[in-house]
Amino acid sequence: MIIKPMVRNNICINSHPAGCTAVVMRQIEYAKKHLVKEEGVPRLVLVVGCSTGYGLSSRIAAAFGYGAATVGVSLEKSASQSKPGTPGFYNNLAFDREAQRFGFASITIDGDAFSDAVKTQALQAIQKAAKEEGIPPKVDLVVYSLASPVRTDPKTGILYRSAIKPIGQGFSGRTVDMMSGNIFTASAEPASDEEIASTVKVMGGEDWELWMDALAKEDVLAPNARTVAYTYIGPEFSWPIYKNGTIGKAKEDLERAACEINKKQINAWVSVNKALVTRASAVIPVIPFYVSCLYKVMKEKGIHEGCIEQIVRLYKDRLYYASAHNEPGKTPVDSEGRIRIDDLEMRDDVQKETAARMEKANQETLASLADLAGFKQDFMEAHGFDVEGIDYEADADLLGN
Repeated sequence: MIIKPMVRNNICINSHPAGCTAVVMRQIEYAKKHLVKEEGVPRLVLVVGCSTGYGLSSRIAAAFGYGAATVGVSLEKSASQSKPGTPGFYNNLAFDREAQRFGFASITIDGDAFSDAVKTQALQAIQKAAKEEGIPPKVDLVVYSLASPVRTDPKTGILYRSAIKPIGQGFSGRTVDMMSGNIFTASAEPASDEEIASTVKVMGGEDWELWMDALAKEDVLAPNARTVAYTYIGPEFSWPIYKNGTIGKAKEDLERAACEINKKQINAWVSVNKALVTRASAVIPVIPFYVSCLYKVMKEKGIHEGCIEQIVRLYKDRLYYASAHNEPGKTPVDSEGRIRIDDLEMRDDVQKETAARMEKANQETLASLADLAGFKQDFMEAHGFDVEGIDYEADADLLGN
Protein backbone atom coordinates (compact mmCIF):
# COMPACT_ATOMS: atom_id res chain seq x y z
CA MET A 1 0.00 0.00 0.00
CA ILE A 2 1.20 3.50 -0.83
CA ILE A 3 0.58 5.74 2.19
CA LYS A 4 0.08 9.49 1.92
CA PRO A 5 -0.35 11.77 4.96
CA MET A 6 -3.91 12.55 6.02
CA VAL A 7 -3.93 15.83 7.95
CA ARG A 8 -7.11 17.46 9.23
CA ASN A 9 -7.07 20.64 11.36
CA ASN A 10 -3.39 20.20 12.31
CA ILE A 11 -4.02 16.55 13.25
CA CYS A 12 -2.44 13.71 11.28
CA ILE A 13 -4.58 10.59 11.38
CA ASN A 14 -2.18 8.09 9.84
CA SER A 15 1.52 7.19 9.78
CA HIS A 16 4.23 5.65 7.61
CA PRO A 17 6.17 2.63 8.95
CA ALA A 18 9.42 3.20 7.05
CA GLY A 19 9.50 6.89 7.97
CA CYS A 20 8.90 6.18 11.67
CA THR A 21 11.68 3.59 11.63
CA ALA A 22 14.10 6.01 10.00
CA VAL A 23 13.42 8.68 12.65
CA VAL A 24 14.04 6.14 15.44
CA MET A 25 17.30 5.07 13.79
CA ARG A 26 18.42 8.68 13.54
CA GLN A 27 17.85 9.18 17.27
CA ILE A 28 19.69 5.95 18.04
CA GLU A 29 22.74 7.15 16.14
CA TYR A 30 22.71 10.47 18.02
CA ALA A 31 22.50 8.72 21.41
CA LYS A 32 25.35 6.33 20.54
CA LYS A 33 27.52 9.26 19.52
CA HIS A 34 26.86 11.58 22.49
CA LEU A 35 26.50 9.34 25.57
CA VAL A 36 29.06 7.04 27.16
CA LYS A 37 28.45 3.94 29.26
CA GLU A 38 30.31 4.66 32.49
CA GLU A 39 30.12 4.17 36.24
CA GLY A 40 26.90 5.45 37.77
CA VAL A 41 24.67 5.44 34.68
CA PRO A 42 21.47 3.34 34.69
CA ARG A 43 21.52 -0.36 33.87
CA LEU A 44 17.76 -1.05 34.09
CA VAL A 45 15.23 1.59 33.05
CA LEU A 46 11.42 1.74 33.04
CA VAL A 47 9.78 4.25 30.68
CA VAL A 48 6.06 4.81 31.21
CA GLY A 49 4.88 6.39 27.97
CA CYS A 50 7.72 5.10 25.78
CA SER A 51 6.40 5.29 22.23
CA THR A 52 6.69 8.91 21.07
CA GLY A 53 8.20 12.29 21.92
CA TYR A 54 10.27 12.69 25.05
CA GLY A 55 9.39 9.22 26.33
CA LEU A 56 10.71 7.53 23.20
CA SER A 57 13.90 9.62 23.27
CA SER A 58 14.36 8.79 26.96
CA ARG A 59 14.26 5.09 26.21
CA ILE A 60 16.54 5.40 23.18
CA ALA A 61 19.12 7.41 25.13
CA ALA A 62 19.09 4.95 28.05
CA ALA A 63 19.52 1.88 25.85
CA PHE A 64 21.77 3.04 23.04
CA GLY A 65 23.65 5.71 24.99
CA TYR A 66 24.14 3.88 28.29
CA GLY A 67 23.55 0.25 27.26
CA ALA A 68 20.64 -0.14 29.69
CA ALA A 69 18.03 -2.86 29.65
CA THR A 70 14.64 -1.21 29.23
CA VAL A 71 10.99 -1.91 29.88
CA GLY A 72 8.58 0.37 28.04
CA VAL A 73 4.86 0.88 28.50
CA SER A 74 2.50 2.48 25.99
CA LEU A 75 -0.94 2.02 24.47
CA GLU A 76 -0.88 1.99 20.68
CA LYS A 77 -3.13 0.90 17.85
CA SER A 78 -1.57 -2.00 15.99
CA ALA A 79 -1.33 -2.19 12.23
CA SER A 80 -3.34 -4.63 10.14
CA GLN A 81 -2.93 -5.97 6.61
CA SER A 82 -5.07 -3.07 5.36
CA LYS A 83 -4.52 -0.18 7.78
CA PRO A 84 -1.39 1.46 9.27
CA GLY A 85 -0.78 1.43 13.00
CA THR A 86 -0.10 4.53 15.06
CA PRO A 87 3.34 6.19 14.94
CA GLY A 88 4.09 4.79 18.38
CA PHE A 89 3.34 1.26 17.19
CA TYR A 90 6.06 1.54 14.53
CA ASN A 91 8.45 3.37 16.88
CA ASN A 92 8.20 0.55 19.41
CA LEU A 93 8.76 -2.08 16.73
CA ALA A 94 11.85 -0.29 15.45
CA PHE A 95 13.25 0.20 18.96
CA ASP A 96 12.76 -3.42 20.02
CA ARG A 97 14.20 -4.76 16.78
CA GLU A 98 17.33 -2.62 17.05
CA ALA A 99 17.75 -3.33 20.78
CA GLN A 100 17.64 -7.04 20.03
CA ARG A 101 20.23 -6.59 17.29
CA PHE A 102 22.61 -4.91 19.75
CA GLY A 103 21.90 -7.43 22.51
CA PHE A 104 20.06 -5.06 24.87
CA ALA A 105 17.20 -6.56 26.87
CA SER A 106 14.02 -4.80 25.76
CA ILE A 107 10.42 -5.54 26.69
CA THR A 108 7.53 -3.40 25.47
CA ILE A 109 4.11 -3.66 27.09
CA ASP A 110 1.11 -2.56 25.05
CA GLY A 111 -1.64 -1.57 27.45
CA ASP A 112 -3.27 1.04 29.67
CA ALA A 113 -0.49 2.36 31.91
CA PHE A 114 -3.09 3.72 34.35
CA SER A 115 -4.37 0.20 35.13
CA ASP A 116 -3.26 -2.07 37.94
CA ALA A 117 -2.97 -4.97 35.48
CA VAL A 118 -0.32 -3.21 33.38
CA LYS A 119 1.63 -2.24 36.48
CA THR A 120 1.71 -5.92 37.39
CA GLN A 121 2.86 -6.81 33.87
CA ALA A 122 5.63 -4.22 34.15
CA LEU A 123 6.85 -5.70 37.43
CA GLN A 124 7.07 -9.11 35.77
CA ALA A 125 8.82 -7.61 32.74
CA ILE A 126 11.42 -5.96 34.99
CA GLN A 127 12.29 -9.35 36.46
CA LYS A 128 12.51 -10.88 32.98
CA ALA A 129 14.60 -8.09 31.47
CA ALA A 130 17.03 -8.19 34.39
CA LYS A 131 17.40 -11.96 34.03
CA GLU A 132 18.07 -11.63 30.28
CA GLU A 133 20.69 -8.96 30.96
CA GLY A 134 22.25 -10.87 33.85
CA ILE A 135 21.80 -8.03 36.34
CA PRO A 136 19.85 -7.63 39.61
CA PRO A 137 16.13 -6.80 39.13
CA LYS A 138 16.58 -3.28 40.46
CA VAL A 139 15.37 -0.31 38.41
CA ASP A 140 17.83 2.60 38.35
CA LEU A 141 15.65 5.08 36.45
CA VAL A 142 11.90 5.51 36.00
CA VAL A 143 10.79 7.98 33.33
CA TYR A 144 7.15 9.01 33.55
CA SER A 145 6.12 10.50 30.21
CA LEU A 146 2.46 9.66 29.66
CA ALA A 147 0.46 11.83 27.25
CA SER A 148 -3.04 10.39 27.28
CA PRO A 149 -6.29 12.36 26.87
CA VAL A 150 -8.24 9.98 29.13
CA ARG A 151 -7.71 7.97 32.29
CA THR A 152 -9.80 5.38 34.08
CA ASP A 153 -9.18 5.50 37.82
CA PRO A 154 -8.20 1.93 38.78
CA LYS A 155 -9.81 2.27 42.21
CA THR A 156 -13.21 3.69 41.19
CA GLY A 157 -13.52 2.76 37.52
CA ILE A 158 -14.47 6.36 36.69
CA LEU A 159 -13.30 7.62 33.28
CA TYR A 160 -11.79 11.13 33.25
CA ARG A 161 -11.08 13.28 30.18
CA SER A 162 -8.54 16.09 30.02
CA ALA A 163 -9.29 19.49 28.51
CA ILE A 164 -6.84 22.08 27.19
CA LYS A 165 -8.55 25.26 28.35
CA PRO A 166 -7.88 28.50 30.23
CA ILE A 167 -9.19 29.02 33.74
CA GLY A 168 -11.39 31.92 34.88
CA GLN A 169 -11.84 33.63 31.53
CA GLY A 170 -11.63 32.85 27.85
CA PHE A 171 -8.43 33.12 25.85
CA SER A 172 -7.71 34.29 22.31
CA GLY A 173 -4.42 34.49 20.50
CA ARG A 174 -2.88 34.39 17.08
CA THR A 175 -1.86 31.02 15.76
CA VAL A 176 -1.03 29.49 12.40
CA ASP A 177 -2.25 26.60 10.30
CA MET A 178 0.97 24.75 9.48
CA MET A 179 -0.44 23.19 6.32
CA SER A 180 -1.77 26.37 4.68
CA GLY A 181 0.43 28.92 6.45
CA ASN A 182 -2.61 31.01 7.30
CA ILE A 183 -2.46 33.12 10.45
CA PHE A 184 -5.71 33.29 12.38
CA THR A 185 -7.05 33.92 15.86
CA ALA A 186 -7.81 30.87 17.97
CA SER A 187 -10.04 31.07 21.01
CA ALA A 188 -10.82 28.79 23.94
CA GLU A 189 -13.63 29.04 26.48
CA PRO A 190 -12.79 28.81 30.19
CA ALA A 191 -12.82 25.38 31.79
CA SER A 192 -15.46 24.28 34.25
CA ASP A 193 -14.48 23.10 37.71
CA GLU A 194 -15.18 19.54 36.57
CA GLU A 195 -12.88 19.93 33.55
CA ILE A 196 -10.09 21.29 35.74
CA ALA A 197 -10.39 18.39 38.19
CA SER A 198 -10.57 15.84 35.38
CA THR A 199 -7.45 17.24 33.69
CA VAL A 200 -5.53 16.97 36.95
CA LYS A 201 -6.74 13.38 37.29
CA VAL A 202 -5.49 12.50 33.81
CA MET A 203 -2.32 14.57 33.48
CA GLY A 204 -1.31 15.15 37.10
CA GLY A 205 0.98 13.18 39.37
CA GLU A 206 -1.37 10.69 41.00
CA ASP A 207 -0.53 7.85 38.62
CA TRP A 208 3.20 8.62 38.82
CA GLU A 209 2.94 8.10 42.59
CA LEU A 210 1.04 4.84 42.07
CA TRP A 211 3.80 3.55 39.80
CA MET A 212 6.52 4.41 42.28
CA ASP A 213 4.55 2.88 45.16
CA ALA A 214 4.08 -0.34 43.18
CA LEU A 215 7.78 -0.55 42.38
CA ALA A 216 8.79 0.18 45.97
CA LYS A 217 6.33 -2.38 47.36
CA GLU A 218 7.84 -5.13 45.19
CA ASP A 219 11.38 -3.99 46.11
CA VAL A 220 12.53 -3.52 42.51
CA LEU A 221 14.01 -0.03 42.95
CA ALA A 222 17.78 0.34 43.18
CA PRO A 223 19.11 2.03 46.36
CA ASN A 224 19.86 5.25 44.47
CA ALA A 225 16.99 5.02 42.00
CA ARG A 226 15.97 8.17 40.16
CA THR A 227 12.64 9.11 38.63
CA VAL A 228 11.73 12.03 36.41
CA ALA A 229 8.54 13.40 34.86
CA TYR A 230 8.31 16.09 32.20
CA THR A 231 6.63 19.47 32.16
CA TYR A 232 6.64 22.77 30.28
CA ILE A 233 6.36 26.38 31.47
CA GLY A 234 7.01 28.61 28.46
CA PRO A 235 6.81 32.39 28.02
CA GLU A 236 4.37 34.50 30.00
CA PHE A 237 2.05 35.31 27.09
CA SER A 238 1.24 31.58 26.77
CA TRP A 239 0.42 31.14 30.44
CA PRO A 240 -3.35 31.72 30.16
CA ILE A 241 -3.69 28.64 27.95
CA TYR A 242 -0.81 26.66 29.44
CA LYS A 243 0.82 27.40 32.81
CA ASN A 244 -2.27 29.05 34.32
CA GLY A 245 -4.74 26.84 32.45
CA THR A 246 -5.93 23.31 32.99
CA ILE A 247 -2.63 21.82 31.81
CA GLY A 248 -0.78 24.03 34.27
CA LYS A 249 -2.94 22.80 37.13
CA ALA A 250 -2.10 19.23 36.18
CA LYS A 251 1.60 20.07 36.01
CA GLU A 252 1.41 21.70 39.46
CA ASP A 253 0.09 18.36 40.69
CA LEU A 254 3.03 16.65 39.00
CA GLU A 255 5.37 18.81 41.12
CA ARG A 256 3.34 17.95 44.22
CA ALA A 257 3.81 14.28 43.39
CA ALA A 258 7.58 14.74 43.03
CA CYS A 259 7.70 16.13 46.57
CA GLU A 260 5.69 13.19 47.91
CA ILE A 261 7.90 10.66 46.12
CA ASN A 262 11.02 12.35 47.52
CA LYS A 263 9.59 11.97 51.03
CA LYS A 264 9.71 8.20 50.46
CA GLN A 265 13.50 8.34 49.97
CA ILE A 266 13.28 8.08 46.17
CA ASN A 267 15.08 10.73 44.11
CA ALA A 268 12.34 12.42 42.07
CA TRP A 269 12.47 15.44 39.78
CA VAL A 270 10.24 17.29 37.39
CA SER A 271 12.18 18.33 34.30
CA VAL A 272 11.06 21.50 32.52
CA ASN A 273 11.68 20.81 28.84
CA LYS A 274 11.84 22.92 25.70
CA ALA A 275 8.82 23.63 23.48
CA LEU A 276 8.78 21.09 20.67
CA VAL A 277 6.40 19.95 17.98
CA THR A 278 4.29 17.06 19.23
CA ARG A 279 1.02 15.55 18.10
CA ALA A 280 -0.67 17.54 20.87
CA SER A 281 1.13 20.89 20.68
CA ALA A 282 0.07 21.45 17.07
CA VAL A 283 -3.53 22.06 18.18
CA ILE A 284 -2.96 24.22 21.28
CA PRO A 285 -3.88 27.87 20.53
CA VAL A 286 -0.84 30.18 20.04
CA ILE A 287 1.73 27.37 20.39
CA PRO A 288 2.29 26.66 16.65
CA PHE A 289 2.83 30.39 16.01
CA TYR A 290 5.19 30.76 18.96
CA VAL A 291 7.17 27.59 18.23
CA SER A 292 7.58 28.53 14.56
CA CYS A 293 9.12 31.88 15.53
CA LEU A 294 11.16 30.27 18.32
CA TYR A 295 12.59 27.67 15.92
CA LYS A 296 13.76 30.40 13.54
CA VAL A 297 15.52 32.28 16.33
CA MET A 298 17.16 29.24 17.95
CA LYS A 299 18.32 27.82 14.62
CA GLU A 300 19.88 31.16 13.68
CA LYS A 301 21.70 31.19 17.03
CA GLY A 302 22.81 27.56 16.60
CA ILE A 303 21.10 26.35 19.80
CA HIS A 304 18.04 24.52 18.47
CA GLU A 305 17.36 21.07 19.93
CA GLY A 306 14.91 18.28 19.22
CA CYS A 307 13.70 15.55 21.58
CA ILE A 308 16.83 13.39 21.52
CA GLU A 309 19.18 16.36 21.93
CA GLN A 310 17.15 17.52 24.94
CA ILE A 311 17.15 14.11 26.60
CA VAL A 312 20.86 13.49 26.01
CA ARG A 313 21.55 16.81 27.71
CA LEU A 314 19.13 15.91 30.52
CA TYR A 315 21.02 12.69 31.18
CA LYS A 316 24.56 13.95 30.67
CA ASP A 317 24.37 17.42 32.24
CA ARG A 318 21.59 16.97 34.81
CA LEU A 319 20.44 13.53 36.01
CA TYR A 320 23.86 11.86 35.76
CA TYR A 321 26.04 14.95 36.04
CA ALA A 322 27.03 14.04 39.60
CA SER A 323 28.04 10.52 38.57
CA ALA A 324 30.17 11.74 35.68
CA HIS A 325 31.83 14.46 37.78
CA ASN A 326 32.02 12.51 41.04
CA GLU A 327 29.98 15.16 42.84
CA PRO A 328 27.18 13.35 44.75
CA GLY A 329 24.05 15.39 45.30
CA LYS A 330 24.98 17.96 42.67
CA THR A 331 22.15 17.46 40.16
CA PRO A 332 21.63 21.04 38.88
CA VAL A 333 18.15 22.40 39.67
CA ASP A 334 16.39 25.77 39.88
CA SER A 335 15.13 27.51 43.02
CA GLU A 336 12.00 25.32 42.98
CA GLY A 337 14.00 22.10 42.76
CA ARG A 338 13.14 21.53 39.09
CA ILE A 339 15.55 20.44 36.40
CA ARG A 340 15.67 23.03 33.60
CA ILE A 341 16.54 21.95 30.08
CA ASP A 342 14.38 24.76 28.70
CA ASP A 343 17.27 27.06 29.64
CA LEU A 344 18.24 27.81 26.04
CA GLU A 345 14.65 28.52 25.01
CA MET A 346 14.13 30.85 27.96
CA ARG A 347 17.32 32.86 27.49
CA ASP A 348 16.51 36.59 27.50
CA ASP A 349 17.91 37.17 24.02
CA VAL A 350 15.93 34.26 22.59
CA GLN A 351 12.67 35.32 24.19
CA LYS A 352 13.04 38.99 23.22
CA GLU A 353 13.77 38.16 19.60
CA THR A 354 10.96 35.59 19.41
CA ALA A 355 8.45 38.05 20.89
CA ALA A 356 9.57 40.75 18.44
CA ARG A 357 9.08 38.41 15.49
CA MET A 358 5.64 37.38 16.69
CA GLU A 359 4.69 41.05 16.94
CA LYS A 360 5.96 41.84 13.42
CA ALA A 361 4.75 38.71 11.68
CA ASN A 362 1.79 38.89 9.32
CA GLN A 363 0.68 36.85 6.35
CA GLU A 364 3.29 38.45 4.09
CA THR A 365 6.26 38.35 6.48
CA LEU A 366 5.65 35.02 8.20
CA ALA A 367 7.99 33.03 5.94
CA SER A 368 10.94 35.32 6.67
CA LEU A 369 10.32 35.76 10.40
CA ALA A 370 9.28 32.23 11.40
CA ASP A 371 10.30 28.68 10.59
CA LEU A 372 6.88 27.33 9.70
CA ALA A 373 8.52 24.87 7.32
CA GLY A 374 10.59 23.48 10.20
CA PHE A 375 7.51 23.20 12.40
CA LYS A 376 5.64 21.33 9.67
CA GLN A 377 8.67 19.11 8.98
CA ASP A 378 8.91 18.04 12.62
CA PHE A 379 5.16 17.42 12.78
CA MET A 380 5.18 15.29 9.65
CA GLU A 381 8.28 13.37 10.75
CA ALA A 382 6.54 12.51 14.03
CA HIS A 383 4.14 10.49 11.86
CA GLY A 384 6.81 9.08 9.56
CA PHE A 385 6.25 11.44 6.63
CA ASP A 386 8.64 13.80 4.81
CA VAL A 387 11.62 11.85 6.14
CA GLU A 388 14.72 12.14 4.00
CA GLY A 389 15.65 8.95 2.17
CA ILE A 390 12.19 7.35 2.25
CA ASP A 391 10.49 6.47 -1.05
CA TYR A 392 6.88 7.41 -0.43
CA GLU A 393 5.83 6.11 -3.86
CA ALA A 394 6.85 2.56 -2.91
CA ASP A 395 4.55 0.03 -1.30
CA ALA A 396 4.79 0.26 2.47
CA ASP A 397 4.92 -2.82 4.69
CA LEU A 398 2.04 -1.98 7.00
CA LEU A 399 3.12 -4.50 9.61
CA GLY A 400 6.50 -2.81 9.92
CA ASN A 401 8.57 -5.92 9.20
